[in-house]
Amino acid sequence: MRDLYQRLSLSSKASEQEIQHAVTGCQNSALRQDAETVLTVNVHRDTYDTLHHTLSDIGCLRARLGLTHGAHWQGDVANDFSMPPDNAISRHDELVDRVSSAVSLYNRWRRWRGPWLLIAMFATGAGIGIVIGFALRLGLAAG
Repeated sequence: MRDLYQRLSLSSKASEQEIQHAVTGCQNSALRQDAETVLTVNVHRDTYDTLHHTLSDIGCLRARLGLTHGAHWQGDVANDFSMPPDNAISRHDELVDRVSSAVSLYNRWRRWRGPWLLIAMFATGAGIGIVIGFALRLGLAAG
């Protein structure tokens, strides 16, 4: 299906006068005939606009997935609703990266937790022992 708006250099919100002017100025007879049939009849245009919106959404989805037509289709009617591939990182990939980073930090903490916990327990026990020792020594020296 042709993107008549793109082929006639029109906006999908073009007025009837703009459409009529573009159709009469069109050099391609087949395109002119399609545009007259579809865009100048209100019922046909409403149906076409619904389909145009759906195909544009599919083109956006294909671009988001990195799907484009091969080089031999680039100038063809089949490529009217295609868009260049979107190479931006997807929200899913961003979330996977964040979760992977959090898991990596957690695993690192678990790996080092055992030795540090043992050291902390030893230091706490030694500190309590020293405090009790001083208290006993002071208690014996005072008594």
